[in-house]
Amino acid sequence: MKDMIEQYRVTDEPYYRAVADEVDLFEAAYAAKMPVMLKGPTGCGKTRFVEHMAWKLGKPLVTVACNEDMTASDIVGRFLLDADGTRWQDGPLTFAARHGAICYLDEVVEARQDTTVVIHPLTDNRRVLPLEKKGELLNAHPDFHLVISYNPGYQSLMKDLKQSTKQRFGALDFNYPEHATEVEIVAHESGVTPEDADKLVSIAERARNLKGHGLDEGISTRMLIHAGSLIAGGIAPVAACHMALVRPITDDPDMRDALDAAVGTYF
Repeated sequence: MKDMIEQYRVTDEPYYRAVADEVDLFEAAYAAKMPVMLKGPTGCGKTRFVEHMAWKLGKPLVTVACNEDMTASDIVGRFLLDADGTRWQDGPLTFAARHGAICYLDEVVEARQDTTVVIHPLTDNRRVLPLEKKGELLNAHPDFHLVISYNPGYQSLMKDLKQSTKQRFGALDFNYPEHATEVEIVAHESGVTPEDADKLVSIAERARNLKGHGLDEGISTRMLIHAGSLIAGGIAPVAACHMALVRPITDDPDMRDALDAAVGTYF
């Protein structure tokens, strides 16, 4: 079992550039056993932040990529059949609660609301997880911590967290970093020159101004790192930007032309 836990430990420090007091606030929330909700657009660093904090706190990190087909059994656990009959298999949430890991439910709004309700007993002073199928009431390990993330830009009447869920968490807002910080991140993570990183960030800032005016989402920091990696690998900057920045976010010909023009302005 110790070997299973160790595979979730973050052994190498993930690069994360703090932009405000989010590190101190997360540490305080962990000490207070307060669940944390990370809110922000896709690709702005929420997952990297959780990885960094798991490394900094020295705790294993169990990550669950939520989706609309995910059932409560997928995160809590189920009975399985094997050669000896039936056996119980902990789900990722139960595993983390039992062994004192950080459990990160990524894009939790994608999960069905009847699934997310199962986390409620873990998010108040009870810190318990009822395993109804097994007939067990699991008391969470003292080191267990629950973190969720979601993108408020995608919320709708049919796809949003219930207030009864939101109010159980402390929340940290994330967004794309300011220009100089984002340039530093892109250059560090992709290996591209600071000059080219500056151009990539400038393109992204133009695209982000089009959000809600033809684009559902702007160009994320993650996408800039992808483009920078291609450029650092020898791909021509314009081709790299077309592949990593423009083509993934829109199929509209006019919007592509506008973004291609922005690329041409800088490269």
